[in-house]
Amino acid sequence: MPAGRPTLILLTALAPVSWGTTYAVTTEFLPPDRPLFTGLMRALPAGLLLLALARVLPRGAWWWKAAVLGALNIGAFFPLLFLSAYRLPGGMAAVVGSVGPLFVVGLSALLLGQRPTTRAVLTGVVAAFGVSLVVLKAAGGLDALGALAALASAASMSTGTVLTKRWGRPEGVGPLALTGWQLTAGGLLIAPVALLVEGAPPALDGAAVGGYLYLALANTAVAYWLWFRGIGRLSATQVTFLGPLSPLTAAVVGWAALGETLTPVQLAGMALAFGATVAGQRAPRTAADTAPVPFSSPSMNGRKDSMDLTGPGLRR
Repeated sequence: MPAGRPTLILLTALAPVSWGTTYAVTTEFLPPDRPLFTGLMRALPAGLLLLALARVLPRGAWWWKAAVLGALNIGAFFPLLFLSAYRLPGGMAAVVGSVGPLFVVGLSALLLGQRPTTRAVLTGVVAAFGVSLVVLKAAGGLDALGALAALASAASMSTGTVLTKRWGRPEGVGPLALTGWQLTAGGLLIAPVALLVEGAPPALDGAAVGGYLYLALANTAVAYWLWFRGIGRLSATQVTFLGPLSPLTAAVVGWAALGETLTPVQLAGMALAFGATVAGQRAPRTAADTAPVPFSSPSMNGRKDSMDLTGPGLRR
């Protein structure tokens, strides 16, 4: 592993670790049952802030490319994630969504010319199994629409990840601007859906304002910048295998801050998922894999997606 790459991986890993705190923040500080509004408040203010800082707008083909990436990584991903979270038993959406690394392995073969390896596939299976041990609760009915939505959300994010790797970014444009483009485009797509489905914004108290500031700044603007920056310098599979850190972080935060318990089975699942994450960083890479282009992401969790998709103690 080249000098500096461990540091790059650790910095990129801060993104899913941050997303794992969403459950605690949303349940403790934010208005209940407003997942789309929460998604909007995470994406659009963060995107506009990054645009103001970068002061660079898309040009030419990048107008539609930024719109496509914003839709895949945020605008379509959020609503699908929320739909699956509401319709599936607690934790099931996280299990279905944890197949994301396997989607990335397959899409990388189609779009990036990277041959799938047995090691990458096995690592993805182990990661999904580990996540299932951490978050999957007692049996409940498996809703077909919810399961399809969870699979579609994972496919949407995975496609966005691989396309961002394939397209790179325009010459002279950094990951800050690329992140701003995607967050703004995704937020603009979510806005009318949130208004139609949830109505006018709720009244906010001081705790809610603080929670939304945290989600927009640290949890989204900074986290997505780190994530996209990492995908530009690491392989798509390396970055996607950092995803299990989100439910693992949610489990730890739930135990440390919310009084939730961790069973021996959950601890074993955490060990498996973390081991798969580490193994995913050592996967073979090609020259195309490591070419400097930017990248995209996980998890833009609103209230319900964070409860059902990033950790235990998922309440219904």
